[in-house]
Amino acid sequence: METSLWIVVGAAFITAIMTGVGALPFLFVRRLGDRTMGLSNAAAAGLMLAASHSLIAEGVGLDVALTLAGVVAGLGAIVLANRALTGAGEVDVADLTGANAAKALLILGIMTAHSFAEGVGVGVSFAGSEGLGAFITTAIAFHNVPEGLAIALVLIPRGTAVWKAALWAIFTSLPQPIMAAPAYLFVEIFQPFLPVGLGLAAGAMIWMVFAELFPDAQENVSNESAATGVALAFAVMMAFQMLVLHH
Repeated sequence: METSLWIVVGAAFITAIMTGVGALPFLFVRRLGDRTMGLSNAAAAGLMLAASHSLIAEGVGLDVALTLAGVVAGLGAIVLANRALTGAGEVDVADLTGANAAKALLILGIMTAHSFAEGVGVGVSFAGSEGLGAFITTAIAFHNVPEGLAIALVLIPRGTAVWKAALWAIFTSLPQPIMAAPAYLFVEIFQPFLPVGLGLAAGAMIWMVFAELFPDAQENVSNESAATGVALAFAVMMAFQMLVLHH
């Protein structure tokens, strides 16, 4: 049992590390102009929209009602969090201040919250069988790379160093190894909460896309370019997920 538990935690920790890989493309990009900033926000919106689509699809496969309840709860939670941040005055996070920091805090919070559900997913899958656990872990690990990119697309153009953005991305996925162990050991307790957690994260992500990221993209590029960026990023993320799931 102990060896198996360490394998579960280690596998979930690898998925967390993979989130930081998403920031690495920025090592080769030195300066970002306004147009690149706008397209970055559009791409981040598309990636998050695709991720939320996958979370809802996964949750609905487990329990439709609980997933939809989670979506509504996630929407309510992010609206309340945004209002709290708006009224909190000056915020400072990831080398950012003011509105940029508030935006960063929201996306980091959303990604961290959704990692709890993914961690439970890893633990529950290993409780089913080692083969299923390995498959789910691999899928989440590859899925985390574009999610890390979405985080980097929000942080780096606003002034966060690449290495710090990578560490923040990994930080948002740390709940995966933390939650994988108890979910593996107490699968009967955790399994019913999985669709709620998936829906909650999806609801928060969808709000973030339309309330923050897409409007920001429209400030720097035309509506047509912003919409095209969202659609292309969505398509790439979905194609990426399909390749992972079918191989």
